[in-house]
Amino acid sequence: MAIRITLTGAALAVLATAGPLTGVAHAQGDLDCADFAFQEDAQAEFDLDRTDPNRLDEDQGPDDGIACEALPRRGTAAVSVATPTATPLFTPLTTPLPTLGVQGGSGGSVGPAGFERAIGVALAVGGVGLAGAYVVRRRRATSPHPRLKDR
Repeated sequence: MAIRITLTGAALAVLATAGPLTGVAHAQGDLDCADFAFQEDAQAEFDLDRTDPNRLDEDQGPDDGIACEALPRRGTAAVSVATPTATPLFTPLTTPLPTLGVQGGSGGSVGPAGFERAIGVALAVGGVGLAGAYVVRRRRATSPHPRLKDR
């Protein structure tokens, strides 16, 4: 009986400590100017919350409400110095990559779904149960049962 209580307590302790930490791995991090390709994208993020929790308006001088001023702007892209001498017959179509992650449509995850957490908990409980059953079986195999000694 003491083994069952100990194993149950250990299983509950594992679940109580690991359960709340499942959301930590999927937490949204702090955004920096390096997370944006263009100043307009950083400005759009800055305009969502003017209190500037990501510190996007941290440049030299007073805060002026312009985020990541050092980033290039969309209209002023650098022109390549090396231009081809002949025009190719077929020019492949290129589309710009989104710069806003999930908001820009490049995919991503917002955390584990409910069924994924249920599967994780079931696997943890099953593993602890199997380990407990193994310990109980080993103990019973090494020590004779008290009722069998009296016969």
